[in-house]
Amino acid sequence: MATSHSRQDQTTKYAWAAGLTAFAAVMLTITGLIAIFRGIMGIAEDDVFLATRNYVFEFDLTGWGWVHLILGAIAVIIGIGLFQASTWARVGGVAIAGLIIIANFLSLPYYPVWSVVAIAISGFVIWALCVTRRDDMRSW
Repeated sequence: MATSHSRQDQTTKYAWAAGLTAFAAVMLTITGLIAIFRGIMGIAEDDVFLATRNYVFEFDLTGWGWVHLILGAIAVIIGIGLFQASTWARVGGVAIAGLIIIANFLSLPYYPVWSVVAIAISGFVIWALCVTRRDDMRSW
């Protein structure tokens, strides 16, 4: 009787681990795609962004466009790697989500609503990747 209960607990752990990793993969990929589009808008010098004066971390919008484009491309690649539950993608996912948080914090004056949303999504990605242990996961 105890073995069946233990087996059910393990199955539940595997399901949660797989679900959290899939959640992180989807959210990181979506955040990366939107960062790519945001980067293209910044590079094209579109009128979507509002340029503010007297901001401490002031960059040219084209510079911010390149930062978001590069971070977005890396996030999409890592997000695809997370679907395979690889260790390098989990470590890279935490790192790139942290960099996305920093980049969005610094670009708050240019696009405030999406920056806050991207910070929250990236925080959930970091949580989902850190709460799952490697020994809780089976090969999918």
